Amino acid sequence: MAGRINDEDVKAVRDAVPIDAVVSEYLQLRNAGGGNLKGLCPFHDEKSPSFQVSPSKGFFHCFGCQEGGDTITFVMKVDHLTFSEAVERLAGQAGITLRYEEGGYNPSHQRGERIRLVEAHKAAAQFYAEQLESPEAEIGRAFLAERGFDQAAAAHFGVGYSPAGWDHLTRFLRGKGFSDKELTLSGLSQEGRRGPIDRFRGRLMWPIRDIGGEVVGFGARRLREDDNGPKYLNTPETPIYKKSQVLYGIDLAKKEIAKTSRAVVVEGYTDVMACHLAGITTAIATCGTAFGSDHIKILRRLLMDNGSARVIFTFDGDAAGQKAALRAFEDDQKFAAETYIAIAPDNMDPCDLRLAKGDEAVADLVEPRTPLFEFALRQIVARYDLETPAGRAAALDEAAPVVARIKNSASQHEVAVQLAGMLGILDTQFVVKRVAQLGRWARDRGGKGPAPTGRGRQDPAPAAPAPAFGGPALTLRNPVYATERELLKLALQYPQLVSPAFDAYGIDEFTAAPYAAVRQAVLEAGGAEQGIADPHEYLVRVREAAPDNAVRAMVTELAVEAIHRKTVDEAYAGEQLVTVRRRAVERRIRDVQGTFTRLGSGGDPAQLATVQNELWVLQQYDQALRERGAQAL
Repeated sequence: MAGRINDEDVKAVRDAVPIDAVVSEYLQLRNAGGGNLKGLCPFHDEKSPSFQVSPSKGFFHCFGCQEGGDTITFVMKVDHLTFSEAVERLAGQAGITLRYEEGGYNPSHQRGERIRLVEAHKAAAQFYAEQLESPEAEIGRAFLAERGFDQAAAAHFGVGYSPAGWDHLTRFLRGKGFSDKELTLSGLSQEGRRGPIDRFRGRLMWPIRDIGGEVVGFGARRLREDDNGPKYLNTPETPIYKKSQVLYGIDLAKKEIAKTSRAVVVEGYTDVMACHLAGITTAIATCGTAFGSDHIKILRRLLMDNGSARVIFTFDGDAAGQKAALRAFEDDQKFAAETYIAIAPDNMDPCDLRLAKGDEAVADLVEPRTPLFEFALRQIVARYDLETPAGRAAALDEAAPVVARIKNSASQHEVAVQLAGMLGILDTQFVVKRVAQLGRWARDRGGKGPAPTGRGRQDPAPAAPAPAFGGPALTLRNPVYATERELLKLALQYPQLVSPAFDAYGIDEFTAAPYAAVRQAVLEAGGAEQGIADPHEYLVRVREAAPDNAVRAMVTELAVEAIHRKTVDEAYAGEQLVTVRRRAVERRIRDVQGTFTRLGSGGDPAQLATVQNELWVLQQYDQALRERGAQAL
């Protein structure tokens, strides 16, 4: 059984790795005010950023899907890791050596599966890179040289060579302590007649890295005529490699994509290399599959859909490239970015173009040329004889539904006008009305959601899950609940401003059920006073004390949400403390007054005196709070 990671080491990892640095590896973050950062949530699709990160608190929270937590939680969720695997990865980044309880540290048994597979790929990448210098790899070095890539270029992209023997890599990784089961599970080896053998043999190797920079797979290019395999052979689907969810070059391109709000999508590994070496460092490519919706999700988080974002596709001009462009257009509406297609002269890909005409020609190629929608429509229109009324009508019948899928009404109108021009139909309004009619029909068939995309009627979007408790989203307009929320935010974010008074507040002083649950969690975590010495550990304890995921989500939401006042000081904290307490006192006064009224003049004199005395004490306390404020708490 794997040993448990020492608690002190877990805390050291949390403290050592800033949450904004980790999250920035996966999405673009921008200033959200109040010291927080915001971006598009990686856990659900959204058009405007509701995902917030608080570097000072070490927490993230999405106000859209309610996911939240600390750095470890983020890595667990975004990369589907166990707690131990996430801690191990972050510890490796921070250079922290972890201690394991229950029997010491044995890497081959105690490290998580994903971590082991990633380490195997890292070792394999180093092995292949070293093999590129071997005499046998001369054919690989020649291949690169013929395409304009020198040794420095190969090293920059980690290009390597897999020896032609049966089990060179397998034996190497066995020597590193990896088991046969791990090697086959990773996709680096496959079962042979007498045990595992290398999957890649005698090929030029490109390491495929995820957005965090870890090697998760390989693309292998055939070099010899006697190799009967496919021209390009990629890693199969594994626990760490899903071809629909990786983009080659994203680790090198992500910062520039986020900085410039621009991405260039090319078709192959050598095209990515050519673009980067030509100064187009936003180039990426898919890995043996069509550009699809999962790839769009990766890019959108980096582009952040800020209105000026651009995505440029450089598909080949041949039939296959045109087909790929039309497939990309199917998903075009999932971008808020402007999308373009660029086709080089003589249908050359970026690698060939760089060889023939140099870096400047590649840089010029990716300047936006033709909007993707226009290219897609021209491909449709070109199949019909526009010299005849029947041909124009048939072209309109196929093209109009494509235009009707454009969600923005102004853009839809503009494209419909352009379609009329392409078809040579002088009655522009006829085409505009036809497109608008199709758009309305599509919306009617699909409910209030987006129009169909040619793949049949869309299922209505699933209803959002109901909250675990009635409350915050519906009642925030109520000033009572708004003040309770503000006080809890202060208790989580600025415990030094509300302690020790806050810790004397009862659970019943918070009238909204979710806020009462958070108050209980703070109490069970030792009180707000615990947050003065170690704010981050305090928040972790409060989350751990929460009884369920709904309350945990509320804790992170309140820990990340901005305070309503720009200047957060003792005076403001005192106002919230007093307001919540006064409302609690006023509620108690009303209750006691009701009791007094029910007892009436014929009640037990001793009981009446007790109730009357309590009422007098409460009224005096309420007056003190009104006159002296926080000093009366």
